[in-house]
Amino acid sequence: MRIDHLGVATENADELADRYSALFGAPVAHEEEFDGLKVVFLDFEGSYFELLEPIEEGTVSRYLDRHGAGIHHAALRTEDIDGALETAREHGVELIDDEPRPGAWGHDVAFLHPKSTGGVLVEYVEH
Repeated sequence: MRIDHLGVATENADELADRYSALFGAPVAHEEEFDGLKVVFLDFEGSYFELLEPIEEGTVSRYLDRHGAGIHHAALRTEDIDGALETAREHGVELIDDEPRPGAWGHDVAFLHPKSTGGVLVEYVEH
């Protein structure tokens, strides 16, 4: 596995994308509206910042209300998401998703509960 992206909750994805592009030279690789969010991926040479702007009420809008803008989750790229979930189960990790589900950019995703991962919301991503 390797780091695929860091999910960043924000009130304004376009503004933050412009700032990060100017600061870090990271171009926009992909944009879409998905699951009540405007999602913008910035390319850091094959790893990404995923900027998450809520356009409907949901988990990210609640996160922003409670915590404010900032890192929402860390995503790990795997070639075998089912195997990664089975390994997590074997280690007693509480899963948010028992099975992979469709995610942004057409990838399969599954989340691990932060109670089991040191307070970090972890996402598995299979391209």
